[in-house]
Amino acid sequence: MATEYGQGYGHDSGLAFTEGTRRRLPAGLRAPFEGRSWREFGYVLLSLPIGIMLFVYAVTMVSLGAGLLVTFLGIPVLAAGLVGCRGLGALERARARGLLGLEVADPEPLRMRKSGVMAWMGAVLKSGTSWRALLYALVQFPWSVFSFVVAVNFWAYGWGLLTYPLWFWLFPMYGGQGGLQLYGDGSHSIYLDNPFEITVTALVGLLFTLATPWIVRALTMVDRVLVHGLLGPSRLATRVVELESDRGVVVDTAAADLRRIERDLHDGAQARLVALAMDLGLAKEKLAEDPRAAARMVDEAHGEVKTALQELRDLARGIHPAVLTDRGLDAALSAVASRCTVPVQVEVDLAERPAPAIEGIAYFTVSELLQNISKHARATWAAVDVWRVESRLMVQVVDNGVGGADASAGSGLGGLAERLDAVDGILVVDSPVGGPTRVTAELPWRGERALG
Repeated sequence: MATEYGQGYGHDSGLAFTEGTRRRLPAGLRAPFEGRSWREFGYVLLSLPIGIMLFVYAVTMVSLGAGLLVTFLGIPVLAAGLVGCRGLGALERARARGLLGLEVADPEPLRMRKSGVMAWMGAVLKSGTSWRALLYALVQFPWSVFSFVVAVNFWAYGWGLLTYPLWFWLFPMYGGQGGLQLYGDGSHSIYLDNPFEITVTALVGLLFTLATPWIVRALTMVDRVLVHGLLGPSRLATRVVELESDRGVVVDTAAADLRRIERDLHDGAQARLVALAMDLGLAKEKLAEDPRAAARMVDEAHGEVKTALQELRDLARGIHPAVLTDRGLDAALSAVASRCTVPVQVEVDLAERPAPAIEGIAYFTVSELLQNISKHARATWAAVDVWRVESRLMVQVVDNGVGGADASAGSGLGGLAERLDAVDGILVVDSPVGGPTRVTAELPWRGERALG
């Protein structure tokens, strides 16, 4: 944790600035020649034939299955159609990943309580993923037609008009007219055939060419939403994965805390009590022959008992301090602030107490942040504020130290952020180099109980 402060917020800013200076052209001028623009354009071009295939397959299978529902064959046909849509959805996710750089997780697999064909068909028909894939196949086709027409027209007109000075001579040589016809009726015609008109045409083509990548990018944003929303995992499945991950973090944290407590007991109080027992045994042996030496050893043992008791108190305070249970966050945080190496102003504005688990997490969050301030911040003052906003408990710790704290650097702040995330909490670190540092923790408000 010694690297949390002083590393420099925005450590890579110099490298980013250097790379930025190498790009001599603005983004608007670079866009028509970037690989990303051409990949997105290729995605739009492929969307039309793929959309036709998806639409025809989905409509055919659903219509056939619905028509055969009066017989037993309708259910297997419909299930097969939905499975095919799921498979085509997997190909669409791969296409979006390769051309758009869109990473979409695979949806939840089929859940079958029993084995067999009937159970499989039931799982397919009950799966929301199957029906979302079918909806994607139906919706993607009209959108692909629209995006194809818009993208191809802008691309063709843009490059065609931009390169008009290179090929306008084809009209008088092979077309029998002065140039590209802008307007014409039975008695009057306007051709783009003089240098000024040719130049203006090229400039208009340049505008179209520069705008086309951004228009295509806007079109593919809709495709991103469709792929992510209809072909990815549902919100419920995503939430289940998050909860499983959070549960793993909680288990790992609890195991690490247990190992720390065992280590502290073994290396601290237990070793001291063993030595105390040996000293008392020696004092007992010398009690008859050398009372003074025995008294001296008993006095030393008394001191060891006091030290062991203090270590046990410190260990108990690190597990869950009694003052937190008895008097709440205000008193507990004031006790923690009194042990900090810099003056700390504590303000707790709560009309009632949160659940013990949330209260404990808030306490240990502030305790660890104040410990970081004592060790690394080189601050002269700090402040702790705790308040409630609707269904959230807000905790903020501010200091005027050197700054440069970074929760993404794999430090203690990162572990603290993981602990908060395990209970749907958030840790936000604002620590520019030179300070001040402002760390805000947001926790859910659960299990309220009135203050007594």
